[in-house]
Amino acid sequence: MLVTWRYRKRKSLIQWFDPRAWVIFYLCFLFSTLFFWDVRFLSFFLVISLVTVFTSGIRWSEIRRAFLFIGGFIFFFAFLTFLTGRGGQELYEEEHLIRQMVAPFTLFGWRPVLDITVERVFFALSQLVRVFSIAVMTILIPYSLNPAHYGVTFRGLGLSDKIAYAMDLTMRFIPTFGRDFQLTMDAQRARGYELEKIKGGLIEQVRKLGPLMVPVTIHAIIGSEDIIDAMDLRAFGIGPRTWLEELKYEAKDRILIAFGVLILAASLVIVFWGFGGFWVPEAFLRLAGR
Repeated sequence: MLVTWRYRKRKSLIQWFDPRAWVIFYLCFLFSTLFFWDVRFLSFFLVISLVTVFTSGIRWSEIRRAFLFIGGFIFFFAFLTFLTGRGGQELYEEEHLIRQMVAPFTLFGWRPVLDITVERVFFALSQLVRVFSIAVMTILIPYSLNPAHYGVTFRGLGLSDKIAYAMDLTMRFIPTFGRDFQLTMDAQRARGYELEKIKGGLIEQVRKLGPLMVPVTIHAIIGSEDIIDAMDLRAFGIGPRTWLEELKYEAKDRILIAFGVLILAASLVIVFWGFGGFWVPEAFLRLAGR
């Protein structure tokens, strides 16, 4: 049986709109954000994402793990970019040094040196705001989109029946796989299999996880074959598919779509005029030049 993310009906801004309208707005938001490296323009998208998450009606306890994992991942790579200076070299050629920190030790004759520059600081900040804004909007989708509307939503966006149903199954695969893994782990523990005592090297640990991974993988393959057989028995793909749920656009949905398209069009115009690239305040450049 397929399971879904922890969706529930809420009084939220996201669920107030048609899911197709929200997906269109999200795509416009995504592509618009990718056009900019200027933290001033990126702050606008950050405000939209924060307003969305605070009006989503989703409790912190529901998305805590996802936010901590994604947030930690983003902070780690932004900090790594700041330390190495990699990634921003295509956006700026000159760096203005604020301070140079030299390590009091050496590694195989090499002494680590950290150059803190204005460009590195603002590039890391821009990267953090940019990726965090996109991540926040993306995390909310599986928690706010009704699983019963997955297929009809993608079909309503112009995708074929096969692709729409494939997207439906894909969004349900991860929670289904997680449910199967948890059930298998509980069953193995009931039989005396102690996961906490797994020791040894990487290869040895992977080998000892066989009693978990093998049954879960086999169950996933068998489950996919059952779904294929059920679809074949219903002659899926022979002709146009009918959907149990029916979605209709309302005035508010058209307003949301128009707002998303307006943001995308304005972003294109701004980039075409030469704005939105990497930006560093002149005050910081003067401060670093002293």
